[in-house]
Amino acid sequence: MSPDEKIFVVLCLFIGSFLTGRGLLMASKKIRRRDLIQQVVTERGGISVGALAEMLGVSTQTIRRDLDLLCDGENLRRAHGRIELAESRLNTPFDQRAGTNLTGKRAIADLAETHIPDGATIFISIGSSTLNVARALRRRKELTVITNNLSAAMAVSEEMSNRIIIPGGEIRLPDRDLVGEDVVDFFARFRADFALFGTAGIDVDGSLLEFHESEVRATEQMRKNAKKSMLVIDQSKFGRHAPAAGANITDIDLVICDRTPAPEFTEMLSSLNANIVFAEEIA
Repeated sequence: MSPDEKIFVVLCLFIGSFLTGRGLLMASKKIRRRDLIQQVVTERGGISVGALAEMLGVSTQTIRRDLDLLCDGENLRRAHGRIELAESRLNTPFDQRAGTNLTGKRAIADLAETHIPDGATIFISIGSSTLNVARALRRRKELTVITNNLSAAMAVSEEMSNRIIIPGGEIRLPDRDLVGEDVVDFFARFRADFALFGTAGIDVDGSLLEFHESEVRATEQMRKNAKKSMLVIDQSKFGRHAPAAGANITDIDLVICDRTPAPEFTEMLSSLNANIVFAEEIA
């Protein structure tokens, strides 16, 4: 092989290596970008194609190509220039949740209220079960309520001796609450006697599940900054699926449920001992 031929071969190998490396880098960027899209949609529930393009610094055509792949499964869907969580991943509308199992939720609320004295400082999270507890707390006086649940704030505001603190930001409708990193930072600034919260679902291993990761972080911040954590749930939450996992039910100081869930949860709940009570069985 002549010197010129050797130089040609070396150049070809170099160019091939460069192009392969560039191709791998571009593939890696695509994977990271698509992972970010998944994360943003899971966090917010939905976002426009234009907003995603601006956020990620790419064209709308690039985002649409990503969506061709991402919307091919069961988790995401296209809807009028937006990308959203698929129906199977969406939470039930708040008003619909609030109108179900009223007897059980009232029993839970009445029992939870007995654990909270006048003058207590309370974190109250989003959700229909916590709203029912807030309504029961109208019998208490001089509470300090720190909450991102506007319906709960309105409920406890009927007692004029109460102090109510809420975060700023954009209200999420129709749930009438506030979520996001600003809310996590908001809860980090306070300390409370009780952290009162619900959850979207509970796995068989006891993991507490939510539809958005920001809800997990807000709940964890409340639990961290409170002397006592209280989880209020009805038995329908056992076995209900949601994508974001948080604490385990065994980490909670007191769990108040309406009635005993399905048998497959018996072994897991036995580890809670006296830390779980069933309101309808006590009533």
